[in-house]
Amino acid sequence: MRARAYTREVMKIVTTNRKAGFNYHFLDKLECGIKLVGSEVKSIRKGSINLNDSYATIRDGEVFLLNMYIAAYEKGSHYNAEERRVRKLLLKKQQINKLADKVAQKGFALVPTKVYFKDALVKVEIALAKGKHTYDKKNVIKDRDVKRDMDRQIREAKK
Repeated sequence: MRARAYTREVMKIVTTNRKAGFNYHFLDKLECGIKLVGSEVKSIRKGSINLNDSYATIRDGEVFLLNMYIAAYEKGSHYNAEERRVRKLLLKKQQINKLADKVAQKGFALVPTKVYFKDALVKVEIALAKGKHTYDKKNVIKDRDVKRDMDRQIREAKK
């Protein structure tokens, strides 16, 4: 039997869901695999993917990702998958049960935060999230504007 050589895990982020960070407080993040067809993987490698308005749900003890857009691969055949089809996420049963208990509480949701390649595999990071209130979002915008103004004044003072 041949010994395996040590391989360094390389993580290449394909896309992130920046809107989710603005709309939710993340409580816990979890890495999971995703069930895809070949043309979808090629399209993801090209960067033709969008996580806006996508979310995960638990049905019959399985986790599914809904409303994630993966563009049809232009060099694919007529067997290309639908662009916004329901995709199964690959998690262990114990992890699914833990998530199901948390999501059952009011106000919690499963939100995908990023899609990336770990070695040659496509991985999705989902977060257990609680929705932000409007006043929380306004405070984030206000803090960002204040920081931008301070940075601008510092730059101008250095000139």
